[in-house]
Amino acid sequence: MGRSLPRLAVAVVLVLATAAPASAAPKRFSLVTDTWRSFVAMTVAETGLPADNIGGDLDPATRSGYTSPTNIGSYLWSAVVAEELGVIDRRELVSRTRRTLDSVAKLERHADSGQFYNWYDPATLVKLRVWPEDGAAVYPFLSSVDNAWLAAALMVVRNAVPEVRQRAQELLEPMNFAFYYDPGARGQDVPVGLMRGGFWDEEPPGCSTPGNHPGIGADVWYTCHTYGSFASETRMISYVAIALGQVPPAHYFAPWRTFPDTCDWGWQEQKPVGEFVEYLGVPVFEGHYTYRGLKFVPTWGGDMFEELMPDMFVPEVRWGRDSWGRQHEVYVRGQIEHGLRDARYGYWGFSPASNPEGGYREYGVDVMGLDSAGYASDQERTSVDVGFDGCRAAQPPPSSYGDGVVTPHAVVLALPYQPRAALVELAKLRRDFDSYGPGGFYDSIAVRSGTVAKRYLALDQGMIMGALGNLLGDDVLRDAFVLGGAQRHLKPVMAMEEFNLPRRQ
Repeated sequence: MGRSLPRLAVAVVLVLATAAPASAAPKRFSLVTDTWRSFVAMTVAETGLPADNIGGDLDPATRSGYTSPTNIGSYLWSAVVAEELGVIDRRELVSRTRRTLDSVAKLERHADSGQFYNWYDPATLVKLRVWPEDGAAVYPFLSSVDNAWLAAALMVVRNAVPEVRQRAQELLEPMNFAFYYDPGARGQDVPVGLMRGGFWDEEPPGCSTPGNHPGIGADVWYTCHTYGSFASETRMISYVAIALGQVPPAHYFAPWRTFPDTCDWGWQEQKPVGEFVEYLGVPVFEGHYTYRGLKFVPTWGGDMFEELMPDMFVPEVRWGRDSWGRQHEVYVRGQIEHGLRDARYGYWGFSPASNPEGGYREYGVDVMGLDSAGYASDQERTSVDVGFDGCRAAQPPPSSYGDGVVTPHAVVLALPYQPRAALVELAKLRRDFDSYGPGGFYDSIAVRSGTVAKRYLALDQGMIMGALGNLLGDDVLRDAFVLGGAQRHLKPVMAMEEFNLPRRQ
């Protein structure tokens, strides 16, 4: 995990890095305490469901009028962390989780698959058909990755909070992730398929594909894409479906690590170096990219939450010693290289977050992603095209970058892999910007203009709570998630793979 620090040292430095000025007495684990405060403010007391986001002053009047399965899951696992780290007591944990689970049981869901829709009103529990912010029509959608995050939270609660175990299991039991599985997505010669992005239960405008999981219920309209990139947050769908025994374990090898190195795949960000290896009858192109001398498996957009959010639940470094164990620390180093030495922002930590100018946007390190369009690290969308040898000519590199946008959740996710660098970065963000409020770090900072997105997102706050919970609470989320099916079905396939990366870089 790079240059490690004892957990106690990390905890002490976190207090110092995130504490109020010296005139005020810092609180123990203040970042955890303050981040949890944002969840309390986001959550509708009567239903126990969090809003998607809230304003930086934590005024309940600034709560969004919508929530998602991911937001609900983020709140549930954050409550487990809050109790583990002493922010709330056991009675409050049980009360909060019971109230939330009771409300989740009242949400309308798709009967045949047991999956939840993507948008609900957290106060009324009604499935949204009109977007509360602008009145636009909502075509109810069932997202595979959003349902996976909720299922992961239910698996954690089931094992970490035995007082509500039965209720959590009753909600989890009908969730059939095989409904998203396309067994032929990799072609007839590959024995396993890919997961779809999701489906609508009524025909939407735009691209969709009618179909169904064989033998189950009425037709639905699937997204026109499947998830073919494995180093992405979408691998959580695979983890959950394998752990629940709903798709074959060999599916782990179906998504691409990089796409192959021929011109048929010449649209990808750069030409990978690698070779085909077979696992359980599945051909896997074990390729890597290179950036500033570092060899790594790219994410889709080059951002941090794709790389590290699933690692909050699955012990990827322990179970995949020759794959993720070689990958995570190097990937974080690439983000640091970009922020400090390539783009020269003086700061790093790039991941989808609030746009400091308003709204939400993807941010990443373009050259570290598979997508040739990439996620830019600045407001100006400065892009890089290193070319694809023999297929696409390289373009001149940018002479400079613009107003880089960093997000604290990306830095906190990196703590286990570059602890000293991450602690320094958190302290700098607190020192140099008006970046910290009553709910912890605000969501993002444009570092050259100093513009701060002063709001809190349930997803991003959930990543901060989850990462700190594992770091300071002895892997509390991982230990709760892996009990049962994950250990039986997922761990053995993860142990098989070797990424085409050096053991040490």
